[in-house]
Amino acid sequence: MIRRAGLLVAAILMSAALLLAGGTALSPQFREALRGLVIRTVPGTSAMLRHLNPVPLATRLAADGLTLGQPVLLRLFKQESQLELWMKRGDRFALAMTIPICAWSGTLGPKLKEGDGQSPEGFYLVSARQLNPQSHYYRALNTGFPNAYDEAQGRTGSFLMIHGDCLSIGCYAMTDAGIDDIYTAVESALGNGETEVPVQIFPFRLSAENLAAREASPWIGFWQNLAEGDRLFTATGLPPRAFACGTRYGFAAEGDPAPAGCTPVTSW
Repeated sequence: MIRRAGLLVAAILMSAALLLAGGTALSPQFREALRGLVIRTVPGTSAMLRHLNPVPLATRLAADGLTLGQPVLLRLFKQESQLELWMKRGDRFALAMTIPICAWSGTLGPKLKEGDGQSPEGFYLVSARQLNPQSHYYRALNTGFPNAYDEAQGRTGSFLMIHGDCLSIGCYAMTDAGIDDIYTAVESALGNGETEVPVQIFPFRLSAENLAAREASPWIGFWQNLAEGDRLFTATGLPPRAFACGTRYGFAAEGDPAPAGCTPVTSW
């Protein structure tokens, strides 16, 4: 979590954000300085930052009866620092693997504006246009922030990624091994007939107990709204379609009509 510890820290982070927005690679020295400011380390991840899994993803998935190219869903949980990779098996999605999020920045709550250091929350879609195999951070998927809902709330930001290198400035950073599996699964699904991959980003696991424990938060209404989509996924086993409906997300199960007067959340 970024600790706003004075103007110097803020200036360093803003400079880094501007460099990244312009596509400029950060120097190794600058990377390491930033790493000390913004990284949230999951135990055991630093040693495996650069070490890719020697067993191909296809082989590991086959052990669970899954195949590369099947439809994919990504579910991220900030508080738990976890990314879940789900794949479609039959008429429902099944959890294929849980991957540690090496770093995210900001606090629990949505991203509001460019430069606020927040990692986004919400419902997004990733298309082939949003993949970057030549990222400065090994491989990257652009989340698609801001989506139609974010734009309706006046929220701004750019280059909000899921990427490697274990360094976050508003993004969700994985180890290179983690993003290698994620990228491969997403790219394979998009190359096998899927046009979009859903990405659901939550502040924490949206159980009734967790929501009740945070009822004093200014974001409780937003999180309760996200929980509607989360419950629909749990009930159907399929990611719901998301819509911008004024100040709220609207949701529809596969095959159900869209909410009236709402704008669909789309990929690029």
